[in-house]
Amino acid sequence: MLIQLSWIDFLLLAIYAVFTLGVGFALKRSINSSDDFFLSGRSIPAWITGLAFLSANLGAQEVIGMAASGAKYGMMTSHFYWVGAVPAMVFVGVFMIPFYYGSKARSVPEYLKMRFDEKTRGLNAVSFAVMTIFSSGISMYAMGLLLESLLGWNHHFSIWFSGAFVLAYILLGGLTSAIYNEVLQFFLIVAGFIPLVFLGLRDVGGWAGLTARLEKVSTSNGYGPGAYTKAWAYMGSADQNPMGVEWFGLVMGLGFVLSFGYWCTDFLVVQRAMAANSMSAARRTPLIAAVPKMLFPFLVILPGMIAIALTYQSGSSSFALPKKLDGTFNYDLAIPMMMVQYFPSGMLGLGLTALLASFMSGMAGNVTAFNTVWTYDIYQAYIKKDGDDKHYLNVGRQATVFGIVASVGAAYLAASFNNIMDMLQLVFAFVNAPLFATFMLGMFWKRATGHGAFTGLLSGTIAAAIHHGLTLPGHAVVGIKGGWLGAIKMYPSEMAQNFWTAIWAWSTCFVVTIIVSLLTKPKPGSELKGLVYSLTPKQSEEGLSWYQKPGIVGIGVLVLIVILNLIFL
Repeated sequence: MLIQLSWIDFLLLAIYAVFTLGVGFALKRSINSSDDFFLSGRSIPAWITGLAFLSANLGAQEVIGMAASGAKYGMMTSHFYWVGAVPAMVFVGVFMIPFYYGSKARSVPEYLKMRFDEKTRGLNAVSFAVMTIFSSGISMYAMGLLLESLLGWNHHFSIWFSGAFVLAYILLGGLTSAIYNEVLQFFLIVAGFIPLVFLGLRDVGGWAGLTARLEKVSTSNGYGPGAYTKAWAYMGSADQNPMGVEWFGLVMGLGFVLSFGYWCTDFLVVQRAMAANSMSAARRTPLIAAVPKMLFPFLVILPGMIAIALTYQSGSSSFALPKKLDGTFNYDLAIPMMMVQYFPSGMLGLGLTALLASFMSGMAGNVTAFNTVWTYDIYQAYIKKDGDDKHYLNVGRQATVFGIVASVGAAYLAASFNNIMDMLQLVFAFVNAPLFATFMLGMFWKRATGHGAFTGLLSGTIAAAIHHGLTLPGHAVVGIKGGWLGAIKMYPSEMAQNFWTAIWAWSTCFVVTIIVSLLTKPKPGSELKGLVYSLTPKQSEEGLSWYQKPGIVGIGVLVLIVILNLIFL
């Protein structure tokens, strides 16, 4: 599948590289303090933070991973948006941001310290730092796969090259550089993928033609008619749909635990809202991001569905997804192969630039979150508490270098999965799922205690490990995909296993936190003002236009999501 790029393709790639590094150089002079480096001095306008909030989740994991999931699971992948993202984003803007922004916490673990205690913060800081390394490594793996498959570059060189490039512009401009490059990446993704969807759909005969072609995919895999083009029709049993999960596992595992766990507690995205220039702008940040987010299934899932339809079609089609050594399709190559199939010179350069931007953004977002948590919540909290601001700025830059190097190791683990989204959701099930139970109880139940939060968070993580160790996806071998405690249950797919791992983690943390909290002494109400919903002053919306009121905008967004789910019922 190697391709020859024309001079115009190389020119577009070069322009992107120069512009990206140029942003870092331009912002370098404004990075004078640790607050500037880690939180952009809280000076970014709402529309910028809104697009960055969206783009922080629009890295390689989504662009490559969601297209791969579209090929593997069909239209059911839309649940990651319409069930597993937008409702939680509305909740963040309406309820959660006032806690984060109002408390002036510099990170999510720091909020946990204010609400609970130091040990809860420390446990979350360590688990979150590990999660960001894995997430960044997934982006690196996808980047190496792209450069190796399309350009013939050495896989190892591709991984290290991508890490060095991201390291350069983060060291120069910190979070601000990452945010502005994420906004650039958003527009590149849109410009690069709209033509791909249009050309692919035209080739297969529009939506009707794609539906007809996917019937063969459904039949070949033993599913009913429309299994790859319907979102809800076959959710009555795990054996009836490609994702291998029933409606309860989907709604509880993805729609509640993983979704709210990611959007409400993942510092990677919350950090973007905290960089806004006011509380009002911070609350509007996730709501602004939710509007384009609900349309992204048509941009990133459809190419994957078209790719699998072309692979299964009879006749002399020159398009077919390659298979891995275990005999499964390499779904991660759906987007790169579609670009090679449909894009001419020039357009191919734009598409590759969009992909490279998504990889860089995914790595940069995770590394900037890692260096903040490491510096404030681990180094300053436990290693050197009395350093000056310049010292912590230097530590943050050193942490950036370490985060990039550690991500390289995680990149090689990602090769075990034929869909990087499967691995990413597994990481979230271990970290974000129990953390969401801790946050929910902490923010809405003032009786929750630090001992309860710590014990619950630790128990939830252990529960995730036990469930993962006792289960395996179908046809998988014991190892990173589970079964290392003895596979007593087999799931139809990796994603089904992830959803139930998350459910067990959240439920265990929730129950244990309540029990231990009832047996231990809570903080007095005077120490919880601004940290618990019932003790936090409500934001006045008097005199604001309707589009500036988070509650009204949130309701409108949820109505649109219901309509989209009904259309693809």
